Amino acid sequence: MTTELRGVLTALTTPFNPDESIDVATLRKIVDRSIDAGVNGVVAAGSTGEVGSLSSDERLLLVDTIIEQTAGRVPVVAQTGATTTAEAIRLSQAAQRSGADVLMLLTPFYEPLSEAETVRYIKDVAGSVDIPVMLYNIPPVTGVNLAPDTVRALATEVDNIRYIKDSSANWEQALTLIHDHSDVIGTIVGWDVYTYSALAEGAVAVMAGAANVVPDEIVTVTRLIAEGNLTEALAEWKRVYPVISHLFATGFIPGIKAGLDLQGIPVGVPRRPLAPLADEDVEGLRSLLKALGKEVG
Repeated sequence: MTTELRGVLTALTTPFNPDESIDVATLRKIVDRSIDAGVNGVVAAGSTGEVGSLSSDERLLLVDTIIEQTAGRVPVVAQTGATTTAEAIRLSQAAQRSGADVLMLLTPFYEPLSEAETVRYIKDVAGSVDIPVMLYNIPPVTGVNLAPDTVRALATEVDNIRYIKDSSANWEQALTLIHDHSDVIGTIVGWDVYTYSALAEGAVAVMAGAANVVPDEIVTVTRLIAEGNLTEALAEWKRVYPVISHLFATGFIPGIKAGLDLQGIPVGVPRRPLAPLADEDVEGLRSLLKALGKEVG
C-alpha cells in the first residue's frame, strides 16, 4: 500500500469574527503557520475546527480557502461526513472538485447507526468519489465504534478507503490497527496525547489539533521519531506534553483558541454554546507556553 500521508497533520481550528462569521484572512494565516513549521498536511472542517457548528456552505468555504492557501505545499484532508448519506456525498464530491487530496469521513452522529447501516453509509459515500478516503472513528461523538475487523473488511472491499483516523482513545484498539492491519490500511491516530506513542509504534501519522498551538515542537517530535532518534524525541515530547495535557483537561477547542491568542494570533472564541477557556485555565496555559520558550502576551 502506497502511503501519501505521514508525520503530523494539523487539525486546523476555525477562526471566527466577533459576529461568528468565519475569519478567512486569519484562516489563511494559521494555514501558513502550520506549513511553515513543517507539518506534513492540514485538515479542514474536523472536530477541532468545530465542524458541528458549521453550515454546509461554511464547510465548503473552509475547504476551498484551505486548499487555495495551501497551494499544493502539503496534502489537504477535508472532513466531509454528514448526518445523511446524500449530504455527505454532496460535500465529498464538492471537496474532490476543489482539489482535496483525501476525504475524511465521519460517520453520522445524533442517531447512532447499526454496524450494517454504518457500513452501507461508508460504502455509498466512498463510492461517490475517486480520491482516497480516510475513515474517522470517534465513538464518543458518533456513538458507533468502527472495530478493527470492520475497518479491515471495508479497506479490503473498497479500493479508495486508504486510512483510518482512530480517535477512540482506546490504545489497545489503536495498536491492533497499527500492527495487525497495516497491510491494508494506514492508521492515523487522532488523540493528541498519544502522539509520541503512536508514531513510535508505527502509525503512519498523527492528526493533532495541538499543532495549531505548538507546531514546531510536535514537528520536532515527529521528525526525530522518523529518524529513529527515540531518546531525543521522548525528551522533546516530555517538554511539550504538559501543554497538550492541559488542553485536554481544561477544554480542547477553547484551549486551542486561547493558545493562539496568547501567541498573538487572535482567532476569536468558540461558537456558542461552547464557552471561552476559563480565566484561570488561560493563565495556566500562559505559564506552560512560557516554560516552552514561547513569546506570549
